[in-house]
Amino acid sequence: MRPIAAVVREEDPADFAATDAVNRLAFGRPDEATLVSRLRAEGDVILSLVACAGDEVVGHILFSRLDLAPDLESASAVALAPMAVLPEWQRRGIGSALVREGIRSSAARAVGAIVVLGDPAFYTRFGFSALTAASLDAPFSGVAFMALELAPAVLAGPRRRVRYPPAFGLPDRFSRSG
Repeated sequence: MRPIAAVVREEDPADFAATDAVNRLAFGRPDEATLVSRLRAEGDVILSLVACAGDEVVGHILFSRLDLAPDLESASAVALAPMAVLPEWQRRGIGSALVREGIRSSAARAVGAIVVLGDPAFYTRFGFSALTAASLDAPFSGVAFMALELAPAVLAGPRRRVRYPPAFGLPDRFSRSG
């Protein structure tokens, strides 16, 4: 497939139905669309971007609040999840464009780090590293759990506990309420 020049912009409430469809179709299940809806409802969305080809929303990426305790303020770190591209638009550079713009926009918002659980072959191209995430006490581990520092050594120092928003449905010891 040849690359396509999709326009990446911030999501607007008028895009919600389209981004819901993108997530459902890209993942073949409703889980990610439900996650996005819950994160919106709970006020945990920091950044949500869409990729458009003409008037059609063909991709979506979301960054949500992530608490790292001790000492890293909420929104100084974000979770990248989900990132989705409609199946017929995949392998055309749209996912890469969404990730690049998400990193740029997160840095502009003074976010210190981004954490992702995803395909290492894809995310390492943008500087994400399992080694960087290894210092985090999180419900995930291994090569698919990666982090990217946007501020120098923001994850250095004491081991930090990752607390995802309740919408993720993770064990209580990692949720903000736990």
